[in-house]
Amino acid sequence: MKFALIQTKKMVASLILLASFSTFSVLANGEVGEHVNHLTANLKKYEEEVNWLSSKTEGIIAAYQKSGAKAAHAEALMEHWEAVDFHAAIETNYVLIYASIWQGLYGVKDSIDNQSPIENVKVEQAKLEKALWQALGAVKMAAKYQDDGLLTKVKTTVDAPKNSIEALAVIDTNLHSVVAKYAEKLIDTSTNMVHDTYLNLFEGVEGELIALDASLVEDLEKDFNVTLPKAIKEQKSVEQVREIVLAMTQKISKAKALLEKNAKNKKAVF
Repeated sequence: MKFALIQTKKMVASLILLASFSTFSVLANGEVGEHVNHLTANLKKYEEEVNWLSSKTEGIIAAYQKSGAKAAHAEALMEHWEAVDFHAAIETNYVLIYASIWQGLYGVKDSIDNQSPIENVKVEQAKLEKALWQALGAVKMAAKYQDDGLLTKVKTTVDAPKNSIEALAVIDTNLHSVVAKYAEKLIDTSTNMVHDTYLNLFEGVEGELIALDASLVEDLEKDFNVTLPKAIKEQKSVEQVREIVLAMTQKISKAKALLEKNAKNKKAVF
């Protein structure tokens, strides 16, 4: 647990950035309770839920060890995860760890469904435990920043971006959400999110960007329409999809810097 918390401290900057643009993931999973705007008041409950999830996982694995895969009902892992408020707390504040939790859940489920040796199942259980406690650490950190007024309030509706720079920030968040949904094995949802982000957001900034860096626009067009959808369709590993997304977000950051510089130059002229 200590190791997970140490690792979480290294994520502070990313956590603040992603939490500032978290509304897309909120809508992607439906309604989110107001508790996500009062993290500190709910930390005890979140920790209780993590312990509860751990005990439920342990019970499923014990049933598998004693009576086999059918008796274990490993599919209940996902139902338990979606039932707790902690699910929304981590999705709206650090979607990268959210994806890791889904990987952990499916790691345990698939190992049981495939009737793997109990030692292998417990290896997957350890990965899930690490992700859960790391996620709790991230939410505790988010609570501190929320109390200090550094996090944007989570909204249940999304305002349209007011300009290209805001649009790129939403695109960045959406891409990370694609990884999270892919980790949930929601292939169609992931694919639709990629296409919608391209059509509804990126196409709107292309005209402005192409005058600044045409090759960058061309690269991103290929990423949106070929590279990322192809990886999802071929069901590459979550890590492979994440690598593609991280490369895309680096390009998005470059595009954002170009637009910001161009905006400053325009102001300087006037």
